[in-house]
Amino acid sequence: MPEGPSIIIAKEAADIFTGQVVLSAAGNAKIDMDRLQNKKLNAIKTWGKHLLLCFDGFTIRIHFLLFGTYRINERKESLLRLGFVFSNGELNFYTAAVKVLEGDVNDHYDFTADVMNDNWNPEKAKLKLQEVPNKQACDALLEQDIFSGVGNIIKNEVLYRVHIHPESLIGKIPPDKIDAMVTEARNYSFDFLRWKQKDELKKHWLAHSKKICKRCDLPLYKEYTGVKKRRSFFCTNCQELHK
Repeated sequence: MPEGPSIIIAKEAADIFTGQVVLSAAGNAKIDMDRLQNKKLNAIKTWGKHLLLCFDGFTIRIHFLLFGTYRINERKESLLRLGFVFSNGELNFYTAAVKVLEGDVNDHYDFTADVMNDNWNPEKAKLKLQEVPNKQACDALLEQDIFSGVGNIIKNEVLYRVHIHPESLIGKIPPDKIDAMVTEARNYSFDFLRWKQKDELKKHWLAHSKKICKRCDLPLYKEYTGVKKRRSFFCTNCQELHK
């Protein structure tokens, strides 16, 4: 599933269509295609893993799920979920979830929860964490209402960087470690973005999909942790378990 930084990249690529009028729209998404005809694309925004195409009075939400893709000025052989034709090109989406959000997009999203948004509020994230003391760190980082945009790669890299075992309980983690985790969730997301833009993300991974801890020269564990049962890669020697 694409994480927040990958959605930022999609947004930046599609920005060439901002201000353009939809000449036609097609696809098998269950929305009113005629409604899009002759509508101006006012803005493209992101919220975590959601790409938001903003028109007057409504927004089209694109969620790429596990295998969603997009193409600009080209098409795939697979079924088109939603495609736009503008005077300056095409924007096509495949294997994605499409939904219409009525009204102002700001009424649908709390942008202070998006770790890559200019309005990100780390103090608000900490307050939300205080409300879930029995949640494991690996699950808490994946809660989109707390850390919108954080996915499994970011989760693993953040916990490794701040020396926290993924099965640590939020309420047992010292405040300074909580501060570090919240800060690193944003910092690493921007590292992810920079490296992804250079097509060198994987070579910077310290924990995700790795077998040896670079700090301890010991084997890393791979387990499906937390309620969400997502893959975690961690070192039991340098990532402290707080329980």
